[in-house]
Amino acid sequence: MLFFVYMTGSAIIFNPTPLIERSGNAAWLSLLLAGAIGYAILAMLLHLHRRFPGMSYVDISRALIGSVLTVMIGFATLTYLLQMQAAIVVGVGLFMINSMMRETPIYAFTFLIFLISAMTARAGIEVMARMFTLLLIITSLFTFIVLLLALPNYEPSSLFPMFPKGIKPVFHGAYYSFGFPYSEVFLCGMFLPYAAKRMRGSLPKKMYIALSCNIVLLMLTTVCSIMVFGPYAAEVPYLLFSIARVVEFQDIIQRIESVIGISLILGSYMKTTISLFFISIFVSKLFGLRESSAIVMPIALVGFLMGLATYKSATQWLFIINSIHPLWTGAVFLAPLLLLTLVAFFRKKSPSA
Repeated sequence: MLFFVYMTGSAIIFNPTPLIERSGNAAWLSLLLAGAIGYAILAMLLHLHRRFPGMSYVDISRALIGSVLTVMIGFATLTYLLQMQAAIVVGVGLFMINSMMRETPIYAFTFLIFLISAMTARAGIEVMARMFTLLLIITSLFTFIVLLLALPNYEPSSLFPMFPKGIKPVFHGAYYSFGFPYSEVFLCGMFLPYAAKRMRGSLPKKMYIALSCNIVLLMLTTVCSIMVFGPYAAEVPYLLFSIARVVEFQDIIQRIESVIGISLILGSYMKTTISLFFISIFVSKLFGLRESSAIVMPIALVGFLMGLATYKSATQWLFIINSIHPLWTGAVFLAPLLLLTLVAFFRKKSPSA
């Protein structure tokens, strides 16, 4: 549940428009390609978890490549993690001031989200899992209701032609989707040591199912957006929110975009909470701290200040998310994970050699 929440969170609102802008009608195919990389990252994490049961990612790294390299790579990873949590919350703030409350300063939203998320993260993973299960049902229900009510607005002919500019835009869209959200599969490695022993046998299957559900839901949202807005889908911000705006049913149900706005806020709140929990564990393991919960509030404060200092406008936020994130995550997530997996593989084979 937590893995699905984290992967879907704000991606269902922010991912479709930039993806369609890059890939056009083949955006769903870009999601499949990026999702395949997500499967590969998950497979490497599960392999390390089987080799080193009960150990965190940082502890596994220390066991395989030593403390010095672990701290160096971990520090580079930490720079992205801090920036990422700021980007998540700033995205919600931009959505609120651009779509609903235009006169309200953005820090009014980002401060409250960070505060509430930090308090939830301090409560622990069990509280998060129980509460987020209910919130996930609510947000998923809102999403499916909106997509169902928009059925009269769908034009399947808008899905063609699929490759008007060739195959290159598909890979461009896959590069973007890798950076957001599928490179973030890496962070689920922080959750694996918390799995109950009785679940370890079925854990891989359930993780793959959760990732598959995420891919299907994002593909469904993207395809529905193209069918509703056609060639203009790449120019419409917050596509799911915009679909809710055009929904009309028997003059009774109209202007239901508020429920999608609620879903976005809830999804981003859950993702921010999980991110804070991740980062606190990562920092405590990296620097040998005893209590990870004690640093949740300071990390949230750093994220709040970084959001104010880093993102001066929506254009700058989009540029960092769309262009810099994929390269950054590849360097600090995928490359170190691939290194650890290769080291673990050859170290496993060395005794028999």
